[in-house]
Amino acid sequence: MEAKRIDINCDMGESYGAYRLGMDAEVIRYITSANVACGYHAGDPQVMDRTVKLAKEHGVGVGAHPGYPDLVGFGRRNMECTPEEVRDFMIYQIGALQGFCAFHGVPLQHVKPHGSLYNMCVGNETLSVAVAEAIAAVDPGLIWVTLGGAQADLAKKVAAEAGIRVLFEAFPDRAYTPDGKLASRKLPGAVIEDPKRACEQALRMAKESAVIALDGTRIEMEVHTLCVHGDNPSAVDHVKTIRQALEAEGLRIVRVGAPD
Repeated sequence: MEAKRIDINCDMGESYGAYRLGMDAEVIRYITSANVACGYHAGDPQVMDRTVKLAKEHGVGVGAHPGYPDLVGFGRRNMECTPEEVRDFMIYQIGALQGFCAFHGVPLQHVKPHGSLYNMCVGNETLSVAVAEAIAAVDPGLIWVTLGGAQADLAKKVAAEAGIRVLFEAFPDRAYTPDGKLASRKLPGAVIEDPKRACEQALRMAKESAVIALDGTRIEMEVHTLCVHGDNPSAVDHVKTIRQALEAEGLRIVRVGAPD
């Protein structure tokens, strides 16, 4: 029987101008897919260029990480935008990163919306359709990465209608609500900083396709990729420990969309 596969991804390229954020050079040694900021919530052309080059050097798959145009709020503030605006934001940012991928001779493999845009899609068909249609318009071969659990059924329907593939993500370093959503960062314990706890959650997600919510509820969910946040102070310890534990359990660590 073939070993179960799992991807490990991280949001990267979120520095901007003179501001440095994340530990990309250290974290990238342990991941298989990188979600690269595209200049709206973070990142700039020089950072995008460096990040795609870094991913290529480490054999890591590249994905676009588009967000709302909100540098001040790091893309984590809800914005009231029309579906057409969201579609255009997405196309603009995916296209920008696609250019750097072409320059470095690497394929763009997936698209994962960032922050508030990611969370606002959960349960929102209109917004999800705008995201899926934008991905399909740029390249229907791109994979949409979105939240497992609460978003799965809707995302499968929307992706099928748009003619794109969707894969589901879980977060070892984040707490979940009983309805399968990510707990607000404003809540105590929403971000898991203990590498041991994050590792335990990662193993449950990858092996059992489940997570334990804040109230103790067990939530079953389809999981294809695990995200570790690079701006977490414990990011390097988290991802190193998680990868070693997954491999020790016999899981194959492969990038999103890799052939069987």
